[in-house]
Amino acid sequence: MTLKFLDTPTGRRIAYHQTAGAGPVIVFLGGLKSDMEGTKAVHLEEWAKRQGYAFLRFDYSGHGQSSNTFEEGCIGDWHEDTLNVVTALTDGPIIPVGSSMGGWQALLLARAVPDRIKGMVTIAAAPDFTEDSYWAGFSQSQKAELDSKGQVELPSDYMEPYIVTKRMVENGRENLVLRSELALPFPVRCLQGTADAAVSTETALRLMEHAMCDDMRLTLVKEADHRFSDVACLTLIEQAISEIYAL
Repeated sequence: MTLKFLDTPTGRRIAYHQTAGAGPVIVFLGGLKSDMEGTKAVHLEEWAKRQGYAFLRFDYSGHGQSSNTFEEGCIGDWHEDTLNVVTALTDGPIIPVGSSMGGWQALLLARAVPDRIKGMVTIAAAPDFTEDSYWAGFSQSQKAELDSKGQVELPSDYMEPYIVTKRMVENGRENLVLRSELALPFPVRCLQGTADAAVSTETALRLMEHAMCDDMRLTLVKEADHRFSDVACLTLIEQAISEIYAL
């Protein structure tokens, strides 16, 4: 498949792969510091092809093959990227499938274009993590370092350490979704592993409790971790998307 690029009104260049097919378009929203070549994104694209479904995966700015550096970005920038990609590359209804930070992005997308969304699937959704995980977990010395140096470094179980910038934390506060009304006027299917060390089951339950949604279901998978990428988990994602298509 040919790699394509979208030059956005914000001046960023977004890399993407797009598969033609029947709508609604499945839009995969990846996690923090992941890219569109991840296991879930590629697997779901191949599955969508077999089903004849339209599919779109892309890299946020500062991720994968898109422009800019990770340290330059923040939640609001990646929301702009998502909205620009959806606006420029899709027509009609969409089904966002958001993994981890991509779950937060899916919820922000729901605020921006609720009428475009047929339904939503989240996988270990991490709404408000810059405030509830990063900031809440910082020591006083880390908070002082963030203020004085503009960034702190956090270890990661999956890759090189994260650089958390002051801009990311402050911009995250402007995009919180669990502190004010969150209307989701469409079916939502949430998937969460009980062995997830990055996003807790409590986060999934908090989202369920907070959201205003008439058709929202949470599936907990015992011993599944944050990757949620083994055969059984991938099958659950497929089933969740298929269920929304059938509604």
